Amino acid sequence: MNLRLIFPAAFVISKALFSNQSQAELPEGSGLSAKHRNDAGIVDDPAVLLAEDFESGDTTDLKKRWEEISNKDNKVLAWSTDQPRASRGKRSLQITSTLGENTGGHLYRRLKREVDTVFARFYVRFADDAQYVHHFVHLGGYRPSTSWPQGGAGERPVGDERFTVGIEPWGNYGKLPPPGGWYFYSYWCEMKVSAGGKYWGNAIPPSRPALVPRNQWQCVEVMLKCNTTPDKRDGELALWLDGKLTTHIHPGTPRGPWSGQGFEQAENGEPFEGFRWRTTTELKVNFFWLLFYVTENAARQAGIEKPNPVNRVWFDDIVVASEYIGPTADSP
Repeated sequence: MNLRLIFPAAFVISKALFSNQSQAELPEGSGLSAKHRNDAGIVDDPAVLLAEDFESGDTTDLKKRWEEISNKDNKVLAWSTDQPRASRGKRSLQITSTLGENTGGHLYRRLKREVDTVFARFYVRFADDAQYVHHFVHLGGYRPSTSWPQGGAGERPVGDERFTVGIEPWGNYGKLPPPGGWYFYSYWCEMKVSAGGKYWGNAIPPSRPALVPRNQWQCVEVMLKCNTTPDKRDGELALWLDGKLTTHIHPGTPRGPWSGQGFEQAENGEPFEGFRWRTTTELKVNFFWLLFYVTENAARQAGIEKPNPVNRVWFDDIVVASEYIGPTADSP
């Protein structure tokens, strides 16, 4: 499979805050997780489309639950005893990238059913010497759906065959400490063209730099809401960190001028038109891609000439659902 994914060009993250009114439209704190203490039985909840706690089998058994796995020479994926505090299990998944040998690894699978709105929650911890990464966790829709992540880097989707959203750390060319701050990296039918005539993923950051911590578990949750009809631009994105809503991008969100790299959020900017993710309602959200993709280029763009040769990240307690999930709820 060709993982020809390109890092975005220069982009300035605005520190403008969204209004409290727009933030209040979505929940915070506990959600679906409140009904399943320590995620016990959450896999059987009718709203859940995918759940993975990495507690069963060996790493080779992941092939039974995930449709495609990248684990070059069986040296990338491994179990770890490190876990989030509220986890009820005994291990997490460690992914190791070794420059010169591999670019990391991934797990990919289609959801139990296709949906118009999805919430994806995962716990992640970066190593204490983490550097900048090239690409990270993605979700979206393919039509028809496939058992592997498709290509299309540099090409704008037509509108009826795909849209993708990545939640990724970005260092803003060294202005943010590694691994960077969280931002969205998206491909859809109304994205803007770059100066070179190609369509690289448009960058859409949170309202202020939300730094990714090192050596600390963090709960990340993303909402992707499709436009309701083919002609409407009422699609949305949202991001929660440890149960706190940090970003909600929807029609009317103030923005700066569009460019081929996306747009800045601006407190007194123009109202955002909203996302028209698709031109047909037959295209829905149908996949989740747990990706850790590291290259030397990501570090060098941040001015690091000799990047760390070994980079590690840990994942645990992944839940994808049709409603807000929230952080894992501790036992009373």
